[in-house]
Amino acid sequence: MFLRVMAHAAPSRRLAPFLQPIDPAGFDWNLQVGAERALQDGRKGNDMAPSLRSAVSATIRKIWQTLSSIKTGVVLIILVVIFSAAGTVILQRPMTDPDDMQRAYSPAMLRFLDVTGLTDIFHTRWFIALMILVSLSIIAASVQRFPNAWRYFSRPYKSPDERFRKALPTQAQIPVADEEQGLSAAERAFRHLGLKSERIVRTDSFSLFSERSRISEMAVYIVHASLLLIFLGFIVDSLYGWRGFLTLSPGTASNQIEMKNGSMKTIPFSIRCDGTGEETYADGTPKRWWSKLAVVDAGREISSKEIVVNDPLVYHGLRFYQASYGRTGKLDQLLLNAIPATGTEGAPQEISLALNQTVALDPDTSVQLAEFIPDFVVQDGRVYARSNDVTNPAVHMIVTSKKTNTSVNVWLPAIPGIDESAASPYTFDPKDLKTGLFTGLQVSHEPGQWAVWAGVVLMALGLTFVFYVVHLRFWVVPVVDARGQIALWIGGTANRNRDAFEHKFRSLVEQIQKELQIALAAPTEAEAAPISETRMADTKISGTSISSTSISSTSISRTKTSRTTIAGR
Repeated sequence: MFLRVMAHAAPSRRLAPFLQPIDPAGFDWNLQVGAERALQDGRKGNDMAPSLRSAVSATIRKIWQTLSSIKTGVVLIILVVIFSAAGTVILQRPMTDPDDMQRAYSPAMLRFLDVTGLTDIFHTRWFIALMILVSLSIIAASVQRFPNAWRYFSRPYKSPDERFRKALPTQAQIPVADEEQGLSAAERAFRHLGLKSERIVRTDSFSLFSERSRISEMAVYIVHASLLLIFLGFIVDSLYGWRGFLTLSPGTASNQIEMKNGSMKTIPFSIRCDGTGEETYADGTPKRWWSKLAVVDAGREISSKEIVVNDPLVYHGLRFYQASYGRTGKLDQLLLNAIPATGTEGAPQEISLALNQTVALDPDTSVQLAEFIPDFVVQDGRVYARSNDVTNPAVHMIVTSKKTNTSVNVWLPAIPGIDESAASPYTFDPKDLKTGLFTGLQVSHEPGQWAVWAGVVLMALGLTFVFYVVHLRFWVVPVVDARGQIALWIGGTANRNRDAFEHKFRSLVEQIQKELQIALAAPTEAEAAPISETRMADTKISGTSISSTSISSTSISRTKTSRTTIAGR
């Protein structure tokens, strides 16, 4: 102990005096106890690093096990379904008009929905995080289970042992006189049912193996990959995609997109509206809206298309959907008849007026369209616009006489207290009113849509394999039954659709029995000829007959073996 203490204390300058020879009888034993405690503390410090590493490793292992758990994946997917359903039930911004949102919910409820992000679920950070968690869970579950699945797929179990044969639920036995005859009959039965068979040769036995649609065992991973593609596309759209709105009138063009937060986004090309309209049913309800759009890039018209709902114009990754249609509330043209009043010379005439346009009625009189109000209301002797909807229009015209240098305010319809039609040298009869139209375009940039559509196609393929493609496996093995007789053991299994498989298995067994009966009832001439030759050889030279018989059987065995596979399992 003394030497151990001195060895550890040697590097320290403070313990230098103790390096001098000391009489053990006069040694201070308190110093020895303190040194031992210091050494123990040092060992504890050295042991902390492995303990920390093991704790981190255990935590990572626990997280991995939780992520790869089927229960975790199911819970996360259920949460995604619940919130997605909420996103279809709760009105979402910015697709819903703010006034509609306020009418649908109380102020307190609307404030709660906005704070929690439930009015824009699919773009909230917590929903994107949930999608990332679901994706990580699918990846973890797939990685953990894929090695066993791939081993099962790449190395099929072709040669069943006795324990496997006893445990297989679906099996049958057919007595046979000869192993080769039984296997040949089984091969013909497989061909009759459209199945390819393979001879498996082992050191102590040989058998037949047949299977169909092994790829269906990997169908679940095809579905997993499709889900990951769909989630990836959604996450990319949520992080890098955007949506806005563009309003155009016929003959106008713009490259300014109004975003949902009220800001404007400039795109590198312009969209021009060459026309827009509405088709209605007989009762007047809208049938469809359409717009003729053109893409103008660098001053040149690149492409054009007439769009309708769900048939957008696509250019440079941007989609322009027909979202709304209506009237701007602005007057394009007013058609009316101008009729001279009593005592005024002239004939009735039809005139067309645009806003602020002046038209001469005669050499002395002219009329100007001064004001158009799409939905008027009179209050306190003044005319106000109640809305921009053309529901109750009013027109203000000014009739001017050069001779008298007077102006008369004419309103259609006549508004008491304001209209001065009585002093006008002309009366006016309106014929048609044409107001401006607008088309509302929803603009979206969705860079992840290709991944989403690829995932949809891949999922359709995977689900087809899951529900309609069945992995069938059959084994035929010559065995010795309990009575010591040779029999063909026939077994099979399927990964799904058990009822159809049972019918297939019974058909196989029945076909093998038929082939055996045919082989026993009608031996071929090729089998009879070697027998007669062997008997003739036996009559002449016994030894030669034995040798020729052995060669004949060996050649048959080689012919059969050329179509076999040496079993590795």
